[in-house]
Amino acid sequence: YRHLPFVRTIYQKIREYDVLDKRKTVTALKAGEDRAILLGLSMIFFSIMMYFVLGITMVRSYTDSVWTEESSCTVLNSSIIAEINCSYSCGAECWKSSRYPCLQVYVSLNSSGRVLRLSHNEEAQEANPECFYVPKCRKDHSTIHTLVLNISERLKMQHQVPCYYDPAEQQDSVLLTRLYGRGAIFSSLLWPTCTLVMGTLIVAMVKLTQYLSILCEQISRIKRTRLARTGQWQAGQQHGLKG
Repeated sequence: YRHLPFVRTIYQKIREYDVLDKRKTVTALKAGEDRAILLGLSMIFFSIMMYFVLGITMVRSYTDSVWTEESSCTVLNSSIIAEINCSYSCGAECWKSSRYPCLQVYVSLNSSGRVLRLSHNEEAQEANPECFYVPKCRKDHSTIHTLVLNISERLKMQHQVPCYYDPAEQQDSVLLTRLYGRGAIFSSLLWPTCTLVMGTLIVAMVKLTQYLSILCEQISRIKRTRLARTGQWQAGQQHGLKG
C-alpha cells in the first residue's frame, strides 16, 4: 500500500494527457469541419452565380430564339448585292469608316419547299437580316471582301446545308447555325451542376458526421452513467454485507 499514492499520481497524469490529447483532436477535427463546410458553401455559391450568368446569357438567348426546328436547305443563290458602310475603332474616342460586302443567300427549305433567306446565326440576323454574314469592321476592305467571296463559293459548292427554321412560319429567314445549341447549353450547365452537387454533398457529409459524433457521445455518457450507478449499487451492497 506504500506505493498506492505514487501509482494514483501516475494514473492521474496519464488521464490528464489523455484528456489533453482528446481536446487537441477535437479542436483539430472542429477546424477541419469548419474548413470543409466553408468549401462546400463556396462551391454552392459559385454554382448559383454560374447559373445566374448562364441564365441571362446563353439560356435566355436559346429560349428566345424562334429558329428551333432543324432541317436541310438547298442553296439557290449566293451573291454580293451591296457594300455596307461600317466604322471601326482606331483608338480612344477615334472611329474611322470602312465597308464590308453584303452576301445575300437564298435557300429552299426541303421540308416545305419555301424559299427563304439564309443567315449565319442569330447575331447576323439581328445585325443585318439582308446579309448572310456580318464580318467585323476592319480597315483592310480587300481582306473582308476576299473572306466573303470564299464563303459564297463554299456555299455554292455544298448545295445542301443544314438549317434551322421557325416552325410557326412567321420568319422569312433560316439560320445556318444557332448561336447556342442544345449541346452547348448542356455542356455549359454540366459543370455548375457538378459543383452544386459536390458542395451539397460536402456540407451534408460534415453535418452527418457531426450528428453521429454527438449521438455517440450521448450514448457513451449514458453508458458511463449506468456503469457508475451500478458500481455505487455494488459498493453499497458490499458495505451492507460487511456491516
